[in-house]
Amino acid sequence: MPDESTRKSVLVVGSVSSIRSLLPEEAVEVESARDAGDALSRVMARSYDLVVTDIETPGAQDVELLRQIREVRPAARVILLSSESTPEAVVESMREHAFSYFTKPVDRGTFRELVAKALELSAWDDGIQVLSARPNWITLELRCRQYTADRLLQFFGELKSDLPVAERENIAIAFREMLLNAIEHGGKFDPEKKVQVSYLRTDRVILYHIRDPGQGFSFESLPHAALSNPPEAPAQHLLYRAEHGLRAGGFGMLLAQKLVDVLIHNEKGNEVLLIKYL
Repeated sequence: MPDESTRKSVLVVGSVSSIRSLLPEEAVEVESARDAGDALSRVMARSYDLVVTDIETPGAQDVELLRQIREVRPAARVILLSSESTPEAVVESMREHAFSYFTKPVDRGTFRELVAKALELSAWDDGIQVLSARPNWITLELRCRQYTADRLLQFFGELKSDLPVAERENIAIAFREMLLNAIEHGGKFDPEKKVQVSYLRTDRVILYHIRDPGQGFSFESLPHAALSNPPEAPAQHLLYRAEHGLRAGGFGMLLAQKLVDVLIHNEKGNEVLLIKYL
């Protein structure tokens, strides 16, 4: 059994039983609040490591509770677990610094991962700054940390909830690979550096623009990427990555090219545009 002083506290607004299986077991102390008013009273009386909203309430109500919690506990980590998602609610949840946003049916693996990350952090600043946002055109900056990228992927996934599952997953994989490239190679995983991301959606296209803080690159010199491998050595880049302490991978650009309709870099090599026709 973990020491009482190391146990994390979670406040669930609504029924604990609906999400108890998604929370860590031994190291978590779980309380429940009847409704938003009860939750706010409890947050005023105590600082929780994480607040999870009721899965049965719509997103707009959850965002309003988030806003009220922020006034009492500015550094609170809040995951919105809602019965419905609208682009407007997702955008507002980012503005109000939600840790994450989920709607039914919940991807259990992703939810558990983000809950674990929220509880693991000893100190937290959002790392996602909304510069400009309408539901179909969003521009933001995020700190060069992997968990910040994972959070952003979940937010953006909720914006595309009306797409077929396969198409939504393909777009998400391509975006994730290019975003992690920007954070790792452009930002060197330095949280003091920021990547700028824009998301644009019309009836016919989804577009992502990513600009990293790095010096760029030349396509003629990408020893860490599978794109540079000669035909006779299709895994040569993995040796380079291992020698230089880079994470496993390097297939991102090659993979993303196959999952979207257009992928282009600027001349300097520190901006990339992904386009998927709908």
